[in-house]
Amino acid sequence: MWAVSFNISCLHKNVRSISPEGTSVPFGVRVPGTNFKLDPIKGAFDIGCAIRWLDYNDTWLAAEWGHPSDNLGAILSITDFISQQNIAEGKDPLTMKTVLESMIMTHEIQGILALKNSFNKVGLDHVVLVKVASTALVTKLMGGTKQQIMDAVSHAWVDGQSLRTYRHAPNAGSRKSWAAGDATSRAVRLAMITLSGEMGYPGVLSAPVWGFEDVSFKGQKLSLPQPFATYVMENVLFKISFPAEFHAQTAVEAAVTLHPEVKDRLDDIKSIEITTHDSAIRIISKVGDLNNPADRDHCLQYMVAIGLLKGNLIAEDYEDDVANDPRVDALREKMVISEDTRYSTEYHEADKRSIANKIQIHFNDGSSTEAIEVEYPIGHKRRREEGIPVLEQKFMSNLKITFDAAVLEFDLLCTNQEALENTSVTDFQELFTLQNNNF
Repeated sequence: MWAVSFNISCLHKNVRSISPEGTSVPFGVRVPGTNFKLDPIKGAFDIGCAIRWLDYNDTWLAAEWGHPSDNLGAILSITDFISQQNIAEGKDPLTMKTVLESMIMTHEIQGILALKNSFNKVGLDHVVLVKVASTALVTKLMGGTKQQIMDAVSHAWVDGQSLRTYRHAPNAGSRKSWAAGDATSRAVRLAMITLSGEMGYPGVLSAPVWGFEDVSFKGQKLSLPQPFATYVMENVLFKISFPAEFHAQTAVEAAVTLHPEVKDRLDDIKSIEITTHDSAIRIISKVGDLNNPADRDHCLQYMVAIGLLKGNLIAEDYEDDVANDPRVDALREKMVISEDTRYSTEYHEADKRSIANKIQIHFNDGSSTEAIEVEYPIGHKRRREEGIPVLEQKFMSNLKITFDAAVLEFDLLCTNQEALENTSVTDFQELFTLQNNNF
């Protein structure tokens, strides 16, 4: 069910403005949910935007945070492009098995590099790892040798990397929703440049003064704490219940649980005690004004307030009409955030990787609710049996926004691994293409 990473409907409002009307190129890459046929660099950007616009995809939490499914922008774009070229040359197109295997590889590269290397602590955005992983994979798919893959990856590191400015107050903004599309398209471009004969830079990481480690990583050495295998794909987290920054998923779940108990006593609330982990405090604990939807969906207090008020959290809850409800900020002002060091420790432990939050509400009369603790979100490996049916329903619900009669065909294909693996990339892309672009 890898395709649950798609949030096809989100593309309609946002990508149209940056995709030239009527653009079509030979062997043009199809963008799911549209009728676009674009060059593979632009195709990777658009697919990357579609995957990430509502921040409702898979997640990896470690010393660095990120979304390994971001790499699918490059993978799907370049496999579609290669497959169409193969057909024109009388060769077989690539199959979706190649796409799935490529996802495992890029998930692993990005995720293992994220285990011990914290780019956020030096102000760099996690999409650097999307660019590195996708560059390696695209170069491989396009027939690059080991040396060419190394050369291409050196270009990914030598690039000036994106700052996290757009993810944090007071500058949080919508670039965080297209930053991954930018990184994955850059990966395709760097792979193509390298395969045209451009040299690489073997000292890109370690060169004194001028290398990445000295310039951008404060002299720290990058580390690989374990060999590449399949660990990341097996342990990846899915955003299922709420379109919320992942460190808040369990907090929102706790807030929704408390909703029936507090919905008629909002004015009686004295304080809202939120116990969380260090990463949540660093990334999404915010007080004061929230300037836009992108700011709100990275605010722990805002997301908890909506869960308490409404008993749910959907993408529309980040818009101005909801945010202007005075009860939202009234609740935020009553929130007290504290760290549980056990939560912070178990967040990093390989056999746990919890994302714990606990909420307890205290009333003016001295009474309190039960402390609701949720240590693992429904998208966690420990809740797979519970989560997979909800994940599949999420996939189908999003498809129905754009597609109608074909939805059942999507479902049958994507829930049958053998059938999916044997499907050509071109047939798969055609299935997700709109013949008439009416959005």
